Amino acid sequence: MSKKFRLVHYINQFYAGIGGEDKADIEPFTKPEIIGPGLAFKTALGEEAEIVGTVVCGDTFFNEHLETAERSVLEMIKSYQPDLVVCGPAFNAGRYGLACGAVAKAVMEQLQIPAVTGMYEENPGLDLYKKDAYIVPTRNSAAGMRKAVPPMANLALKLLQEEAVSPESDGYFVRRRKNFKAKTRGATRAVEMLVKKLNDEPYITEYPMPEFDNVEPAEALQDLRTAKIALVTSGGIVPKHNPDHIESSSASKYGAYGIKEVEALSAEHYETAHGGYDPVYANQDPNRVVPLDVLRKAEKAGLIGSLHDYFYATVGNGTAVANAKKYAAEIAGKLKSDGVNAVILTST
Repeated sequence: MSKKFRLVHYINQFYAGIGGEDKADIEPFTKPEIIGPGLAFKTALGEEAEIVGTVVCGDTFFNEHLETAERSVLEMIKSYQPDLVVCGPAFNAGRYGLACGAVAKAVMEQLQIPAVTGMYEENPGLDLYKKDAYIVPTRNSAAGMRKAVPPMANLALKLLQEEAVSPESDGYFVRRRKNFKAKTRGATRAVEMLVKKLNDEPYITEYPMPEFDNVEPAEALQDLRTAKIALVTSGGIVPKHNPDHIESSSASKYGAYGIKEVEALSAEHYETAHGGYDPVYANQDPNRVVPLDVLRKAEKAGLIGSLHDYFYATVGNGTAVANAKKYAAEIAGKLKSDGVNAVILTST
């Protein structure tokens, strides 16, 4: 029998059976054995490949110590001399997806071996790393594990055997494109596709376009002088020490903070929890992100009717679109019930 291919599996603290958010700060460690979902991959891989080691790291630790965590994880993976690395799958877990994507990218760039992972289409890790790794689409939760493992394992085996793979035949998200010389000009190929489309014949586009939501704008305010205005931000401005523990990336929550008696946001009492931009200037003057000082002046000058007694904040860095929509719907519902007429939404 020929020698089996060697695989390493990267997972987080939850799938390692250590714990959930309370254990997300676990530092990287490794064991020369199969753990958690690795058992499903063992079955799917059959006799051609084996998982020789598992590397584990807490999602919070990885994303808050990106460079050192990535370096440690990569060294642990390298110690097994693998032929391929499987990460996750991460489903719609944002920080897990970011970690899986970062590990897969590092493996492919630095170790020069393939890496396969799996994510839900709205996982923020997909947008960041789909050009750098082989990412197979999954359902949005671990309930889809049974369906996620076989296509990931099949793709891994084809890559190990150096067989030709493609998004169309193997079901992974489109990666970095390679230049090639076609037999016909682009204009000719475009017309041929158009003719097929007009005749309801099957065709494959050479450049699939992303789909975006279209949001109908609300009607303009008739008179700002009678309007109640609220402040909402994805820039992560929170009271000092971040009492709600909003994550610096892939936020799983938002906060509501009272400003009824506050004239301006001081550096003494407010800061940013955001991990996606240099926090120095926001921490020096939080009004740069949440312009409470300017709006108080506008309120006193009669330019706006009133300012809402609370501002809402979360972190947009790596936050899944599904979560962002959920937060927006909840915040909008509260603002409407409080009689707010318009929102000033600030980013970073």
